[in-house]
Amino acid sequence: MPRLLIVDDNLSIRHIIRSLLEQQGYEICGEAEDGLQAINLAKELKPDLILLDLSMPKLGGPQAASVLRRELPKTRIILFTLFDDAFGKSVASAVGVDLVISKTEGMAKLLHSIRTVLERNTGGQSVLRP
Repeated sequence: MPRLLIVDDNLSIRHIIRSLLEQQGYEICGEAEDGLQAINLAKELKPDLILLDLSMPKLGGPQAASVLRRELPKTRIILFTLFDDAFGKSVASAVGVDLVISKTEGMAKLLHSIRTVLERNTGGQSVLRP
């Protein structure tokens, strides 16, 4: 089962996402509240996918993603943000984020996107339980 790291400065959002993903059978290996904590945890936990907020204190999502991409090149990164604009997507693409999803698109879209990114990581074979 894929291991996921949730990174968001809002505790309530982290709890909602964690609950939803655990109900779907995902293993949540950790949570972080800022980009610096995310980098340290990711190096230690080596998740398969990091769900990363864009705007956070200490170190934002794009800056953290840039470091994470260098340190953990096989780990997938989804930027999950309130902002859904072309600039944000171009910045995310430049730092190696696999996908950008707006929080306004809802949890069903998030689940679908996680599944898609993880399947892409395994050459089309799902790493999820049937």
